[in-house]
Amino acid sequence: MDLVLAMDLKSGQVVHGMKGERQSYRPLDWGLSPTADPQGYIGSLKPRFLYVADLDRIAGTGDHTREILACASMVERCYVDRGARSLDDFLQATHLANVVGTETAGDDLSGYPSGYLSIDIRDGKVVPGGEDPASILHKAGKWSFEGCILLHISAVGTGTGVPVRNLEEMRSAYEKTLIYGGGIAGPDDLALLQNAGFDGAIVATAVHRGHIALESIRRGEWH
Repeated sequence: MDLVLAMDLKSGQVVHGMKGERQSYRPLDWGLSPTADPQGYIGSLKPRFLYVADLDRIAGTGDHTREILACASMVERCYVDRGARSLDDFLQATHLANVVGTETAGDDLSGYPSGYLSIDIRDGKVVPGGEDPASILHKAGKWSFEGCILLHISAVGTGTGVPVRNLEEMRSAYEKTLIYGGGIAGPDDLALLQNAGFDGAIVATAVHRGHIALESIRRGEWH
């Protein structure tokens, strides 16, 4: 199972995400990196795989394209959610995979010809429509996305763990690549996801707190 390091960008810096309460996010100055500068952060942690959320662009208040392209060139694969509202928002670069989030992408998700669909979840329901995540996964199987990300926004940064219930239901609802993010506390959660058949996990807080080894992120693999 792939291990992907998450990096949230706000006002030019790496910030620590917590429960999706973005107005309160602060620079990540307590973790394993000596700097919250995006390139310095990636240069210090040296992940194999990276997931970037451009929080300013998602909110329509800014843009981190330059930083994203620079960081993407430093890793093997970089998943990028920059608040895509149409195909015009896709970035084209080596190693980069565009992420289309349900939070911003609009009602018709079937028209996107590539990328990864991020099923953004708050309190168990998909944002913004309030649907059951498994229902969206069933629909996504007929769309052209390369894979899906189950992103539990309300659990980000909390380390509250992965809910055991529904993991196998989610996996069986979608045949392509399926990645999980949000609230992963440590090795036990990674084992749960791996045993349920997930292809990848997005982590950050557990790495900075020492619950998941930095070497695992650099290797990009959990086994």
